[in-house]
Amino acid sequence: MTISTTTPSLVPQSSQRLFARHDLIPSRPNILWRIERGAVRTVTWSESGTLITLGYWGAGDLVGQPLSRVIPYQIECLTSVETTIIPPELWHLTVEAMMSHVCQTEELLSIIHRKPVSHRLWQFLIWLGQKFGRDVDLGRLIDVAVTHQEIAEVINTTRVSVTRMLQQFEEEELLTRHQRRIILRLPIGTAKV
Repeated sequence: MTISTTTPSLVPQSSQRLFARHDLIPSRPNILWRIERGAVRTVTWSESGTLITLGYWGAGDLVGQPLSRVIPYQIECLTSVETTIIPPELWHLTVEAMMSHVCQTEELLSIIHRKPVSHRLWQFLIWLGQKFGRDVDLGRLIDVAVTHQEIAEVINTTRVSVTRMLQQFEEEELLTRHQRRIILRLPIGTAKV
């Protein structure tokens, strides 16, 4: 059994919170946040101040300091976000969401170690399309705005390289850009690079 908005008796309404795009969700050692609507990314940074993306999370996912041993740990809203606070006494009801968290973390980890960088970028776009996408006439729309800099931070390259590779993918008709969104032109799972 997992906690969801369909089981309001388990979590009081006062535990629901709304956040705006770019807000930071408070990170505390005894709170898990269930994303009900929207998208967030979890990040940390190195001693030199380099941002390190830990994951991208959407509806149904759990985030919070208890799921990570990384310090510092920050939860940043990529869109407006609706959350529910899951207190420690209810964590045992979230096993399915915790398992999903582990699986998604490992998927992302496997992507960021692929070579060459163009393959890494393409696989990350496919992953975003599977997680945050929806089918449209031209292909699969990645329905969350992610900047070239944010993509570069995930796949460990430069913003300039991401921009260049996205232009190349567009020239090869692998993707189309529409209103700051990316539409993958190939069926999900096809990795042509």
